[in-house]
Amino acid sequence: MIALIQRVSEAAVRVDGEVVGEIDKGLLVLLGVEKDDDEAKSKRLVERVTTYRVFEDDEGKMNLNVQQVGGKVLVVSQFTLPADTKKGTRAGFSRGAHPSEAERLYEHFADLCQTVLPTERGRFAADMKVSLVNDGPVTFWLQV
Repeated sequence: MIALIQRVSEAAVRVDGEVVGEIDKGLLVLLGVEKDDDEAKSKRLVERVTTYRVFEDDEGKMNLNVQQVGGKVLVVSQFTLPADTKKGTRAGFSRGAHPSEAERLYEHFADLCQTVLPTERGRFAADMKVSLVNDGPVTFWLQV
């Protein structure tokens, strides 16, 4: 399971022109679900995302996590993250989970995030338009 996290001052997801998820200060999480991912990996990744220190303290060092700064999380499914891009000019998608399993684990991940801090989400498998202001920019790839 992969989370590409971006520290944002704001982010939103629109489907057919309608805002389906929106946050101010926090993390935009693009979530990729791989074959063999399960609830245990989902739980571990939630722990990493919600405690990863990407926000600056009073000294300008990235020592604070999203919870400590009163931030929110916006979780967006991203089936292209597990893509195999090592060769050729077209990505291979055989490492990704089956769509029904990916959706189940995406929802599980977002539900677990919601137990820790305010969480918004995109719409699984929809044609989403994601907008964000990446604060920094700060972006990290977390994988379990």
